[in-house]
Amino acid sequence: MVRLDKKAKRLYVLDTNVLIHDPAALYQFEEHEVVIPMTVLEELDKHKNGLREIARTARQVSRTLSDLTNEVTFDEIQRGIPIPRAGGTTLGVLRFLCYSDLKPLEHLEESPDNRLLAETCRLRDERPDASVILVSKDINLRVKAAALRVPVEDYLTDRAFSDSDAMPDGAHITAPAAETGDGPWDELDVDVTVERIDHHTFYQLEGPIPGDWHLGMLVSDSENGASFEAIVREVEPYRARLQLLTNYRHKAGVWGVHAHDSRQNFALNLLMDDDIDLVTIAGSAGTGKTYMTLAAAFQQTLDAKRFERIVFTRAPISMGEDIGYLPGTEEEKMSPWMGAFHDNMDNLLRDESGETSWDNGATRQLLGSRVQIRAPGFMRGRTLNDTFLIIDEVQNFTPKQVKSLVTRAGRNTKIVCLGNVGQIDTPYLTANTCGMAAVVQRFRDWPHAGHVTLRSVERSRLALAGEELL
Repeated sequence: MVRLDKKAKRLYVLDTNVLIHDPAALYQFEEHEVVIPMTVLEELDKHKNGLREIARTARQVSRTLSDLTNEVTFDEIQRGIPIPRAGGTTLGVLRFLCYSDLKPLEHLEESPDNRLLAETCRLRDERPDASVILVSKDINLRVKAAALRVPVEDYLTDRAFSDSDAMPDGAHITAPAAETGDGPWDELDVDVTVERIDHHTFYQLEGPIPGDWHLGMLVSDSENGASFEAIVREVEPYRARLQLLTNYRHKAGVWGVHAHDSRQNFALNLLMDDDIDLVTIAGSAGTGKTYMTLAAAFQQTLDAKRFERIVFTRAPISMGEDIGYLPGTEEEKMSPWMGAFHDNMDNLLRDESGETSWDNGATRQLLGSRVQIRAPGFMRGRTLNDTFLIIDEVQNFTPKQVKSLVTRAGRNTKIVCLGNVGQIDTPYLTANTCGMAAVVQRFRDWPHAGHVTLRSVERSRLALAGEELL
C-alpha cells in the first residue's frame, strides 16, 4: 500500500478486478467518492459475454451501473451519482472518468493497466484537494503504481479475517485434566453440573466462559490421549453447555475408519451428527479430510440410509498448465480433477489382505448408483434433497461461488466443505478472502454448523517432512 498524503476527501479509483471480485464494491467506501475510469468500463464490456463466472459477474456489475445511471440526468452524472445506502440514505457519489486527450505514461507501452495508471495520475493532478487512491487486486499493478508514486491499496473489505493466521481452528485444547477425568476445569473458575439425556452426557458450566469459545467447537484436555472431549452446544459469557463426544478411536469406527487424535475424532463426530448441517474441515494435505468425509458419507448413505445419494464436487482449478478441453460426459470431464476421490475410495475398499475392490466393475456400478460427481458450474439452480454434498478444494472458490453451492441444500441435506488455505490456485484469492475463510467466519455462531482444523499428517513420514520443510 502506498499513501502519499491524508486529506479529508478521498477519491477511490476502482480497477476492473475489484468489481469482478466483489460486484458490491461500489457500496463499500462510505462517504468517499468512487471513480470508475472508461478503461474499466471497456474491460467489463469485453468480459460480459459467455457462461463463465467472470462473465456473469461482469453482467451483474453492468446491471448495477445501469440501475444507478437510469434515474439521473446527464448533468447529475457529470457532478456525481449519489450511491444509495440501506434505509434510503446516501453517503458517497459515483463518478465516471473519461479523458479524450489522455497521454500515455512515458516509457510505458499501451495496455489497459497502463491507461488506468495514466488516468489515475491525471485525476490526481486535477484534484489536489483530495487523496486519489487506486484500488486493485492485481499485485503487479500495485507494484507499478508504487514505483510511480501513485497511492494504491488492495481491496480488503471482503476479508473474513484481518490476519491470514486468524482463522479459528475450531478447537480449545487445554492442559490434561485431573486424574478424576471429570473434564478440563482446572483452568476455569466454573461450577459444573453433569446430566445424562437420551444416552448423551451433557456438562452445564456456570461461571466466566473463555471469550474464544463459540458454538460447534471442540473442547478437549489433550491433542492425542484425551480423557475429555466435548462439543459446545450453547455458550454465553457466564454459561455454557457441552455435550460429550462419541469415541471413534477403537471399535466404534465409521465404515472401518478410526480417529487417531482429538481433532480427527471431533471431525468424525461432526460428520455423523444429525444436528449439524454444515461441516467445514481445514487442514494440510494428508490430514484425512476427504478420507473421513467419504467414510461418514457411505456410513450414512449405504448403511444408515439417512441420505439417498452422495454428490462430490470440487473447483476444476489446475496447479499448473491447463490440459485443455476434455471429451466425454460431465463425470468423465471431471475425472482428472477427482484423483483425491479415487485414491480415497481405493483405500476405503481395501481389505485386510491389502487388496481393493474399487477396480471391480460390480463395485463401481453399485457405488456409482449412489455417488454422483458433478462440476460446480452445473450446480446453479438445482435443489439437492436427501443428499450428502461434499465440496472439495473450497479455498479455490470465491465467497460468491460458495454461496451458490451452499444454497443448493434442500430437505435433509448435509454439506461438508473441505479445503486448505495454504494451497490457493485461484487468482486474487488469499487465505482470508477465499470461500473457505468466508464460510468458517459467517457460520461460526450458527448452532447447526461446526468447524475443525486438522493438524496431524497421516500419509507418511515423507509427507509430514514435506509439509514441515517445504
